[in-house]
Amino acid sequence: MFDVDKIRKDFPIFKNDPGLVYFDSAATSFKPQCVIDAVNDFYTRHTANIHRGDYDNSFIVSKDYDDTRKVVSKLLHNDDPDQIVFTAGATASLNLVAYGYFLDHLKEGDVILLTLAEHASNILPWFEVAKKTKARIEYIPLNEDGTFNIDNYKECLDKYNVRAVSLPYVSNVLGYINPIKEICALAHEKGALVNADGAQAVPHIKVDVMDLDVDFLGFSAHKMLGPSGIGVLYAKKKLLEETTPMMNGGGANARFNKDGEVILKEIPVRFEAGTPNIEGVLGLKKACEYLMDLGMDNIRKHDDEIVRYLIGKLSTLDNVKIYNPRSECSIVAFNVEGIFAQDVGSYLNSLGIAVRTGNHCAKVIDNIIGTTETIRASVYLYNTKEEADKLYGAIRDVTLEKCIGAII
Repeated sequence: MFDVDKIRKDFPIFKNDPGLVYFDSAATSFKPQCVIDAVNDFYTRHTANIHRGDYDNSFIVSKDYDDTRKVVSKLLHNDDPDQIVFTAGATASLNLVAYGYFLDHLKEGDVILLTLAEHASNILPWFEVAKKTKARIEYIPLNEDGTFNIDNYKECLDKYNVRAVSLPYVSNVLGYINPIKEICALAHEKGALVNADGAQAVPHIKVDVMDLDVDFLGFSAHKMLGPSGIGVLYAKKKLLEETTPMMNGGGANARFNKDGEVILKEIPVRFEAGTPNIEGVLGLKKACEYLMDLGMDNIRKHDDEIVRYLIGKLSTLDNVKIYNPRSECSIVAFNVEGIFAQDVGSYLNSLGIAVRTGNHCAKVIDNIIGTTETIRASVYLYNTKEEADKLYGAIRDVTLEKCIGAII
């Protein structure tokens, strides 16, 4: 049974800040005590570097670090832990794909397919790769509401020499789930590879990389109850073997000589030069275990229930425009008529309600929804209908004068 009241007791921030209503988990999530304990345990009991020390603490930490690949693989239904690379976050993962693999595999005349619903981290690297390789970027036309149009996608695959498809598994502004399995199957028929931004997907829905047959998938720990500064790149092993590490240094090479001959270590270690974010990896392990204990299907069901409830309440207000009334995953994007989004956010903050306002790093999505700025309320496994009621009540009663008063 999914017991939200019991779950909230696992998160000390609710005890330390009992009045806070937090609807910004798409930006970063709260951390359960087990994750905090894992990080604290590393610092207070087992501090050591990994794979470098011939003493107990190093052995203990090294094993825990390596075991995390197995735990992440289990979460992703991946059969080979060596296909899990630890990075600094989703942005680092997406950059590794763009620069480490595709920079060496694209040429003039090739096409990179994106959408206009991309986060900056899944569009800016491709701008640079296109410049350097003389490949071309094309955008898959989405439906008017921002949902994916499979027919338009097929048309792009037929029309262009597509070598790379890179898009979000779940939109970070609209909460729509793209049909990654079908996208991959169609791309592979044309000899193209698919890179999925999983930052908003992995925390909320069951992700089976084997069933999806996705080529690359990047995500961050901090959006899925884990620490900041640590992320994951899943990639098929044959593709990792053709990927160039973006960093070189200690821990990633087996040997080198003065003449510049370098032998890299095996995959995935060759991509993790230097001392890694050990405590972050150990916290990620506990976060994955926590999510699996709750069950990803249970988490999604709960998230959907709160989203549908919140959309239902906000839909009754004449002064509110909802941009994703059919949101499929954890996010509600809306605006209040006649009031700037950031002003509403400041007013909500004065009431102890935290939301995200602005463009959410998706700076070209205005081509779809007609605005650059929205209020984003993102829910997670610890949110309640009572909190949704508080947000609804605040939006129902908001006025421009109240917003100005909150700012000054």
